Amino acid sequence: MTECAYNKREEDVTMLKDLEKPIEYLKGVGEKRAECYEKLGVKTVYDLLCHYPRSYIDYTSPVPIADAPTNEPCIVKGRVVKKLPEARIRKGLSVYKVIFTDDVTDLVIVIYNSEYMYKQLEVDKEYYLCGRITGNLVRKEINSPVILSADTEDKVQPVYHLTEGLSQQMLRKTVRLALNVFNKNIYEPLPKSIMQRYNFCSLEYALENIHFPKDMHTCELAKNRLVFDELLVLQLGMQLMKSRSREKSGCVLKTQDMDSFYNALPFTLTNSQQTAIEDCIRDMQKEQPMNRLVQGDVGSGKTAVAAGAAYFVYENGCQTALMAPTEILAEQHYETLKGFLEPLGVKVALLTGSMTAKQKKLVKEGLENGEYAVAVGTHALVQQTTKFKKLALVITDEQHRFGVEQRAALASKGENPHKLVMSATPIPRTLALMIYGDLDISILKELPKGRQPVETYAVTGKLRERAFNYVKKYLDEGRQGYIVCPMIEESDMDLQDVKTYAKKLSQGTFKDYTVGLLHGRMSGAQKEQVMNDFKEHKIDLLVSTTVVEVGVDVPNAAIMVIENADRFGLSQLHQLRGRVGRGKYKSSCILITDNVNEESVKRLKILGKTNDGFKISEEDLKLRGPGDFFGSRQHGLPALKIADMSQDMDILRKAQEAAQLIRNADPKLERTENIYLRELVDKLFDKTMSDN
Repeated sequence: MTECAYNKREEDVTMLKDLEKPIEYLKGVGEKRAECYEKLGVKTVYDLLCHYPRSYIDYTSPVPIADAPTNEPCIVKGRVVKKLPEARIRKGLSVYKVIFTDDVTDLVIVIYNSEYMYKQLEVDKEYYLCGRITGNLVRKEINSPVILSADTEDKVQPVYHLTEGLSQQMLRKTVRLALNVFNKNIYEPLPKSIMQRYNFCSLEYALENIHFPKDMHTCELAKNRLVFDELLVLQLGMQLMKSRSREKSGCVLKTQDMDSFYNALPFTLTNSQQTAIEDCIRDMQKEQPMNRLVQGDVGSGKTAVAAGAAYFVYENGCQTALMAPTEILAEQHYETLKGFLEPLGVKVALLTGSMTAKQKKLVKEGLENGEYAVAVGTHALVQQTTKFKKLALVITDEQHRFGVEQRAALASKGENPHKLVMSATPIPRTLALMIYGDLDISILKELPKGRQPVETYAVTGKLRERAFNYVKKYLDEGRQGYIVCPMIEESDMDLQDVKTYAKKLSQGTFKDYTVGLLHGRMSGAQKEQVMNDFKEHKIDLLVSTTVVEVGVDVPNAAIMVIENADRFGLSQLHQLRGRVGRGKYKSSCILITDNVNEESVKRLKILGKTNDGFKISEEDLKLRGPGDFFGSRQHGLPALKIADMSQDMDILRKAQEAAQLIRNADPKLERTENIYLRELVDKLFDKTMSDN
């Protein structure tokens, strides 16, 4: 960056310091109220400006009282005719009634326990009312409506997410103060050329009209601009991460004949698997290290792709390391890779924390002297005492389960080695590009032959006993099963509930079977022990929280019951049911829910219709948006405050195009016109790294 640009940046950063001040800086926000704001993720003035309304009440188009739909939200306009005296229903409950009219139809406003609201209403003055009207043609009522004076200039009112201790009125007032601070420190992060190219309003206009729009049209203009900014900053950050990972590799590999690998496989690769291996081979022959994600549904054969890549590395005289999040998964990968590679003369080693000191020492010596071409393990692979002779490829399975430091530590064992990430979480490509924007992507679309589709049924809690009898039928045939319970935050109460539930099942319905328990509060060793016992069929029925979601391959497990299925996202439910149907046996998944509203039923029916994880993930994205998408925060994706990738695809494409244009002209965002964008990228990604 030039000295001039640096000076400008320092100047601008100083100018923006007011926006980074704690929320207490604003009048009326003391320490106690600041704690309330912090619960909403608002710590600074800037955070408050980015705490966008969740919806709006549009008072510009009221309906006549006579035409207002019954029991549905609506807005009417009229005047107060008469205020009736307070009525005390019982101790502690006062009811106030007000006669209201639009000069054609009368309406009774009913206010509970709010003398203040009652006193604010003036006879003969006009108001807008927002609420649900009940009653009939003769008598209509509206209970505790939102009331707005008809002479108020702001006819479109923002509605914010709140927490206890904050009201809509308080929040609007404080947002207005935050906007005043911004107006004294106006800055424009978008280069003029980008604003003109896409015809966007200014940031000043956008912030004013997202919080206090004149009408819904100005609100839409503001939203489009802010969505674009958010997605652009995300894209630029991902692209910068990608470019940073493009230093020269110490292992530029050469073309090798792969026929011996393909011919030795006991099955034919799917087209997607073949393409993914070819993608890896092509990448590893470049000067920059490969940085590729192989993404596929449960059972799509990612390990075979890893084996192909590892064999190519072996033929080049180099080593591969595969890191898995748990010992049992590491052992599973080890057995699979050994089966694929050892017949071809490739020695595979396993390195985990529970091995004896002597076993670890022998494996580490073999890795350091090059005796082993492939190492499979857990975090034991990243210990200082683990050294490789020539590490060229690093593979991580479900990399969101590892910290940034662990992944970096493994990569540091080689000289800028190639990186391959495997994920069994099928997500829409648009979202994958955002989450894994620093990676190239290979998708495994088909399932290998012989994979059993899982029959899925959704039932209410009334049929729980019948569902359990269905589980018994499987257990009596020698199969095993899971019962999964949701634990939203693994609180002590949740934990007690799941323990009590497991005990109740083991002493009641399933007293003739061996019932095991698995939950997130167990130590790693305890979890490993339970899963090993289940794998060895010492346990017939495993009662588990979602820790079983990405886990061990137990071909004998053929039945799963998921309690309170409506609490899970579709993609998570699909991941869970992927634990069954992994062998030759017919498999079933029963979703139990007592929430039979229309949306829940619609969601759960999708799972009954398809076993395609990518289709399910698309539906999940449409229904829920990316905010909570299968716990996407785990994946390092910064939380989106206003963009919704299921709705804002056109703007996303513009943001991707703009990011490319900006970086073509200024790869590191060093020019003066891009200083604010660089600040926003750094701010967003620094926070994301610290949150993960």
